[in-house]
Amino acid sequence: MNSQPALDISADSLWLFNEGRHSRIDTFLGAHPRGQDWTQFAVWAPNARSVAVIGEANGWGAREALLTPQGSSGVWAGVLRDFPAGSLYKYRVVGADDRVADKADPVGFRHECPPKTASQVWVPTHEWHDARYREARAGQALRAEAVSIYEVHLGSWRRGADGRWLDYGQLATELIAWVHQEGFTHVELLPIMEHPFYGSWGYQTTGYFAPTARYGTPDQCMDLIDRLHGAGIGVILDWVPSHFPSDAHALACFDGTPLYEHADPREGFHPDWHSLIFNYGRHEVKSFLLSSARFWLDVYHADGLRVDAVASMLYRDYSRPPGQWIPNEHGGRENLEAIAWLRQLNTELYGQCAGIETMAEESTAWPGVSRPVHDGGLGFGFKWDMGWMHDTLAYCAMDPVYRRHHHQALTFRMMYGFQENFVLPLSHDEVVHGKGSLAGKLWGDRWGKLAQLRMLLAYQWLLPGKKLLFMGSEFGQLAEWNHDQSLDWHLLGQPPHQGIARLVADLNRLYRGEPSLLATDHDPDAFRWVVADDAAQSVYAWLRATPGGRPILAVMNATPIPRFGYPVGVPVAGEWHELVNTDADVYGGGNLGNFGAATATAPPFPGGAPRLALTVPPLALVVLAPGPIL
Repeated sequence: MNSQPALDISADSLWLFNEGRHSRIDTFLGAHPRGQDWTQFAVWAPNARSVAVIGEANGWGAREALLTPQGSSGVWAGVLRDFPAGSLYKYRVVGADDRVADKADPVGFRHECPPKTASQVWVPTHEWHDARYREARAGQALRAEAVSIYEVHLGSWRRGADGRWLDYGQLATELIAWVHQEGFTHVELLPIMEHPFYGSWGYQTTGYFAPTARYGTPDQCMDLIDRLHGAGIGVILDWVPSHFPSDAHALACFDGTPLYEHADPREGFHPDWHSLIFNYGRHEVKSFLLSSARFWLDVYHADGLRVDAVASMLYRDYSRPPGQWIPNEHGGRENLEAIAWLRQLNTELYGQCAGIETMAEESTAWPGVSRPVHDGGLGFGFKWDMGWMHDTLAYCAMDPVYRRHHHQALTFRMMYGFQENFVLPLSHDEVVHGKGSLAGKLWGDRWGKLAQLRMLLAYQWLLPGKKLLFMGSEFGQLAEWNHDQSLDWHLLGQPPHQGIARLVADLNRLYRGEPSLLATDHDPDAFRWVVADDAAQSVYAWLRATPGGRPILAVMNATPIPRFGYPVGVPVAGEWHELVNTDADVYGGGNLGNFGAATATAPPFPGGAPRLALTVPPLALVVLAPGPIL
């Protein structure tokens, strides 16, 4: 008979955890098999009167399996027999209020598929094959690379013929093929961390160390990421350290007291999402969240994290009326504890995880979101440009007859376009809750909507900034996204939608192949307006250029009226080839354009610029460059 192993939790680990400085608490908290017959359990519940493990092995509490407190750390732990890998368990916590609550493991590595709520002892067996990919990633700087991100909700991207979810393996096969065809460099997965309510799309997380069981096992999830890497596709995971749901089986009031959350609802309750806000001033909560972030980067090999709802973390009065929030120690609205923790997070991740990136969904004008911590910033690698998304979509939803009065809605972006390392998102938030699909929210009849979608996508790709597009928009889905069903893939049987998918593939190819586009997303010297003031005709034109790359000209006509002989000054005389014309018939357009090329004539007077006379199709964007089509 095997003797009971000794508890394996070091004093240093507990000290660092209590200090808010441990970034891998998953190495000692949670359930860890110790040999054939034993499993070590450890959980933080400092105010509990007792903690026991209940599960299949002991008849769900029929025989007590008590844990013991580890000094003053607040951690309860023990090595228990007959809880083998795969067995279900919970912690039975007698709280400070004497109430008994059966809780899932906050550091559980697998949980039952909702609506069931137990945790499961799990030891991953996946063998990784992405070492070469990760070595190459460590030597890259994404600021100087083409980054086009395909945002995906796994449960509704594609489903089986019976309407059921595909598993991680099936998703890998089909998703990789599609992403390759469309030319995206990365996928971004809406939160795959375990969540009880499917309709939250993962943004109401309960399992901060476990992928959702809806699509398979943790090993199958690892295999999905491994196979994406094998295909040269990066993986960004949405991650939610801003709030968590109040489900009784999870983090809420974990030991009979507000442990992970604030006690005062003016700090601890989120009025928009009816969820609980993490207490960033509590050291152990900082260790918990920091460890969750590193867990997905280290254990699941993710290439980056998109941090959700950063604005809600930065401001104590976020979505709160006067009198319903508590000022900071200086009387201000800034959440000083959250700010300090975000800086700690980015310092740790960039210092310990080679080649990763963090991206902030931050919707305000907070300065320095993507500035390094040592320069006073928050330390993120990138920031979503939410203002660009909202301004652009409002403009494109407007009747073109009124656009001349709102010309600056598009030019304004370049007034601040290089203050941060921006990602230009057309995200899931814009195609739900009655907002309609990306195509559906645009002005006009079906022809106008699809023409403007092509124009909008080309506009996004030709502007400085990394690109993000939510699934379905790449082929012009007309219906609003529904998380309970597959995308409308049948539309690809229709030429206009085939054309939009082809356009996205061509835009990605252009982006990755032209130095003046791929290396200049954050270089203000590489962008120049050529036409910024033609409000009367709603025409915009700009140049992207960098040493070693040929200049790229984009000209956009935001009205349904074609422009013939439109004059545009360019830096080089001679023939300019049309690289992309969103009105081309191969994209589903009317095929109005410049017959593949236009000639820039020499200026009639010394010192003038060469000038193109272009046909700019209606609701379209054309891209030209000197020299041949590559």
